[in-house]
Amino acid sequence: MPRKLTDYFLLFLKGLAMGSADVIPGVSGGTIAFITGIYEELLDAIKAFDLTALKLLSSFKIKELWKHINGNFLVALLAGIGLSIIIFAQVITHLLELYPIYVWSFFFGLIIISSITIARQIKRWSPGVIFAFIAGLVSAYIIVSSTPATTPTSWWFIILSGMVAITAMILPGISGSFILLIMGKYEYVLRALKELNYLVIALFAAGCVIGLLSFSRAISWFLKKYHNMAIGLLSGFMVGSLYKIWPWKRVAQFRLNSAGEQVPFIENNVWPHYYHKLTGQDPQILFALLFIALGFGVVVIIEKIAHTTVKYKNK
Repeated sequence: MPRKLTDYFLLFLKGLAMGSADVIPGVSGGTIAFITGIYEELLDAIKAFDLTALKLLSSFKIKELWKHINGNFLVALLAGIGLSIIIFAQVITHLLELYPIYVWSFFFGLIIISSITIARQIKRWSPGVIFAFIAGLVSAYIIVSSTPATTPTSWWFIILSGMVAITAMILPGISGSFILLIMGKYEYVLRALKELNYLVIALFAAGCVIGLLSFSRAISWFLKKYHNMAIGLLSGFMVGSLYKIWPWKRVAQFRLNSAGEQVPFIENNVWPHYYHKLTGQDPQILFALLFIALGFGVVVIIEKIAHTTVKYKNK
């Protein structure tokens, strides 16, 4: 049945919701797509970029190609996602500069509850699943604790970040922004969006396209074939990488950026009372706890909506 103009407007609004979710670590745009009932259609549209699509393109059969990839659906959805990401990128960048402890506390709460939510998807705990969880936890901790505050800004690393992040974004429960946090490119990409750095945006977008056309199929297959082990690995990885998002940090070493400004290079996590002694700044523990709780609440509400949606569809 052909869609009406109002249907495409609703798709645009769903894209806005997905984009805003993708900007926040711990909340997945894939989850929003699932809740709003367009997840399967989205996956089908992504999978449509295949050899058939390539043949249609090479034959200049644009009308057939557009129908094959569900072009109207993708344009309406991507327009909403793109606009939302640009708007929210500016908001969160501004908040990170003014209220870093509040923002990181909120993200910390999001990741904790998201890792628990994902772990609940494990249908049966076995020695293999436990090993996968521990492997994910240990590997993530080693990566984030040994990685400086900044990672390479080379073209290849920006493309790689886009490839990995977009793959996570399309899977329910796994946040692409969280992956960017771990790779040290979350603030970098947000700033590029805010300042309209077209080179960085283009490189990141290229990585997203490559990731969608390659890794997304492989990860979907792995999740279907080895579901429990894959979920165990992912949840362990999220828990282990909480080290990166700890709200209270002490700068151990600075560096000069390309603009000649002194910026943090290596940061060490500290307890709140040491943070006060070392920096002379208020650790704002009470507000930090409130924002952690707020992060919990956001994910819980989204999960409740998702479960309600599934029950309604199954009736």
